[in-house]
Amino acid sequence: MNPLRRYEVIMEVLLRDKEVTVNELSERLNVTGKTIREDLTKLEEQGFVVRVHGGAMLASREQYGILPEQESQIKHLSEKKKIAAAASSLIVENDIIALDGGSTTLEIAKQLGPESITVITNDVYIISELAPKDHIRLVVPGGYRVRNVLAGPEAVAFIQGLNIRKVFISSTAIHPENGLSVYTSDLIDFKRALIAVSKEVYAAVDHHKFGQTALRTFAPLSDLTAIITDRIPDSEQGQRIRETGVRIISNT
Repeated sequence: MNPLRRYEVIMEVLLRDKEVTVNELSERLNVTGKTIREDLTKLEEQGFVVRVHGGAMLASREQYGILPEQESQIKHLSEKKKIAAAASSLIVENDIIALDGGSTTLEIAKQLGPESITVITNDVYIISELAPKDHIRLVVPGGYRVRNVLAGPEAVAFIQGLNIRKVFISSTAIHPENGLSVYTSDLIDFKRALIAVSKEVYAAVDHHKFGQTALRTFAPLSDLTAIITDRIPDSEQGQRIRETGVRIISNT
């Protein structure tokens, strides 16, 4: 197994279990403890994990664009509400939109207005939020559950047959060169399918993610209609993203 795939498996285990030992990873990946320790050191250098005695834990659970537990939705809530308000203002009567899985897109779902629209989503929390709302036509793809989202080839094939006007995509990180990225590969095909069939593509990301990079890029910034964020950070990376020419929508 190549190192990148090992990194993915390590992150998948940590997303599920929050903490893992070197011995557990060594047995799971069938490699030596020395190899695992080197992998964890590399992931720690990139800010993905924190080494603890005999193993590692996540550096920050909320970063990962999928929610291992519902309490993770609370972090940066004010920023998410600002993004959701900007996103919901773009939605009109009879729109066909897609909401990617994530805490920010969940907040968009909560702020949807009275317009009659169609919503496609693979997020079980969003499905629960929208199911009681009669004015929303809810469309749910197939697939298997990965924490709070539905994934797999069935979900991807379903999306590929749709015509979507606007998609709101979540991302672990956003970077001027590395684009939109996440930690594990099991959601990438679904995200790419949403982007491919949508006329307008909006990345819904808070300013904490600007200039960051996760393990797997799923889209360049050139694929985007716009980035929706709470504010543009006054950092070099924030300025570099602005200089790419992608439109940025912010409430500030």
